[in-house]
Amino acid sequence: MPNFQGPDHASGRPSPHSRRTFLAGAAAVTAAVAGGAPLLSGCSSGESTNRGGTTSGKELKDLLPAHVASRASDPDIPSRNGSSPGFTRAPEPGDLAVSVRGKPGSGGTYTAFTPLWGTPPAKDAAYYRAVNKALGAEIRWQTQDGNTYGEKLSAVLASDGIADIVCIPQWEMQGRIHGAISAKFADLGPYLSGDKVKKYPNLAAIPTAAWQMSVFGGKLRGLPMPARPLGGVVPFYRQDLFEKEGWEVPDGPDAFLALAKEITRPASKRWACEDMWWSAQIIFGCPPEKPYYWTERDGKLVHKVETDAWLEALEWTRKLYAAGVVHPDAVAGKANDAATRFTSGQSLMMNDGDAKWYGLTFEQASANPDFRIQGMDFFGPGGGDPVLYQGAPASLWSFLNKELPKERIEECLALADFIAAPYGTREQRLVDYGTEGEHYTLKDGVPVKTEKGVKEVMDTYRFIVSAEASVAYPDHPQVVKDYCGWMQRMGAHMRKPLFYGMQIQEPTRYASLYTPFEDLAKDVVRGRKSLRDAQRAVTDWRKGGGDKLRDWYAELLEKNGSGV
Repeated sequence: MPNFQGPDHASGRPSPHSRRTFLAGAAAVTAAVAGGAPLLSGCSSGESTNRGGTTSGKELKDLLPAHVASRASDPDIPSRNGSSPGFTRAPEPGDLAVSVRGKPGSGGTYTAFTPLWGTPPAKDAAYYRAVNKALGAEIRWQTQDGNTYGEKLSAVLASDGIADIVCIPQWEMQGRIHGAISAKFADLGPYLSGDKVKKYPNLAAIPTAAWQMSVFGGKLRGLPMPARPLGGVVPFYRQDLFEKEGWEVPDGPDAFLALAKEITRPASKRWACEDMWWSAQIIFGCPPEKPYYWTERDGKLVHKVETDAWLEALEWTRKLYAAGVVHPDAVAGKANDAATRFTSGQSLMMNDGDAKWYGLTFEQASANPDFRIQGMDFFGPGGGDPVLYQGAPASLWSFLNKELPKERIEECLALADFIAAPYGTREQRLVDYGTEGEHYTLKDGVPVKTEKGVKEVMDTYRFIVSAEASVAYPDHPQVVKDYCGWMQRMGAHMRKPLFYGMQIQEPTRYASLYTPFEDLAKDVVRGRKSLRDAQRAVTDWRKGGGDKLRDWYAELLEKNGSGV
């Protein structure tokens, strides 16, 4: 049941382990010019290098589209504490809402450069023909292997042969990508800012925070893919096996370690967990990844690696490894197979992207009908309530070539309005499933893809724009209930990081300053390096530019305020 809400999806997109910044819910951060003052919301090399300022306050407010909530369908599980709404049922075909009247296009043809994880459908696939017919325009796909997308993207942006529509995920916004965005792509403000967006109701329903992160180079340029409120990390456990064995779900770090020791049985090829470093950082209250890796203490900015929480998270994870409760393949760094070990019962707890909740349930439904995955509630360092930082409100954008004339930009936005239709609409059913009878059939009222649908209906159109994030799996309604319930409980402990929702570009001289800490953490938790080595690395970081980077962010904070 497609419900594409981000790159960590069941069909094989980048996992949290391969996309560090996406996992932690960081905002898109890239390098700007080597010198310069703090640059926010896309003030980068190119047209805005001389501004030396930021897009904030009234200026930013004037750029943002008005928000008009969609009334296309009511969720079965409403949002609470910032959670995504949930849908446990699929509307009958006759009950699908219509969010776009007629064909939005006027016969235009457009090229779209996007990533794809999987085998690309034929360019003349029946699915493409069906959607393009409904759009009243033709989108010709230039899909690229998602695993090497950044290399191809950089080459294309450096050339003159840029597609009409280009997708740029946050994790590929490195080097001078921000500068290219300002130089190569259209300002959408004249078409979408303020009440202008009401011409496109589905775009108007996209959350304001996602639009805020779509400001690059002082202009509204991106069409966003809104993200769920929590950063995407879930500590999963095998609920079916826990219930069978009578194990209690741990409610604190000490209880976790004690349980892990109890249930690990190497002779039976059973280990308690996979690498839990990402969950450990959340449990101990570490700030997220850049640019969210700052907190403010006594009027001074403190970096994530300077906090006691970071050291405590390292030490706790090190104890897991030292106790022998982490699967040996995880110890060896084989993170890509973690889900396979989890579903086979070789490991009983793991942290991964939220899409695994449905993805693994769907995968195991036939082969192992008793399989049940559940999300463990986060707890604080001493048990009790955790401190959870809200994730970035958008994770991916598409941009329109600035060489497109006004009427073609307007047509592209009309097409995007169709594609951004929310769950429960005729447009969403077509984009996610294709044509009934050809690409899917209804089984107990739930759309089920045919063999042709599996081959042809790939997540392509969603890389242009997406509706507000929701949880909609009517083929596995219990997953919807479990996931939404978890989000609602965790949302009660959620807070915004200091620079929430800001498009920040660190100067190039700081671009790799934080990078060594990823490998350092791997070494420390595995016992190859010590906590003292980690502390020395922090001292070196300060001397090597960390203190200057702190001053840079402090100036940004002074001029523009926080995102809290």
